[in-house]
Amino acid sequence: MPARVLMVDDNVDFLVAAKSLLERQGVHVVGLASTSGEARQLATELRPDCVLVDVDLGPENGFDVAAHLVADGGYRVVLISAYSEAEFSDLLAGSSAVGFISKADLSAQRITDLLESKSN
Repeated sequence: MPARVLMVDDNVDFLVAAKSLLERQGVHVVGLASTSGEARQLATELRPDCVLVDVDLGPENGFDVAAHLVADGGYRVVLISAYSEAEFSDLLAGSSAVGFISKADLSAQRITDLLESKSN
């Protein structure tokens, strides 16, 4: 299970709710960010095991944020969205993210399963 997670989403209500959910499930959420700049700064400072990045960050693109995080520090990025994975299949195929989890399915177990499947 990823012990230290950074979450990036421009919806503050979602960040608060998801942080609470994941922490109840044993994940240590080390930081919350709403922009790519905040995400990159916090990732550098906090060195999380995994970064959850919303696909739609208002005017920013989560795929671009993921690419920067991977290029800058080799972070393991999981993209998240309120939309289904099928809506992003072409973009996900070329993405530097390790995978995708729908916000409706977000859980410590889903994160763990995805990261473990990508490390084998």
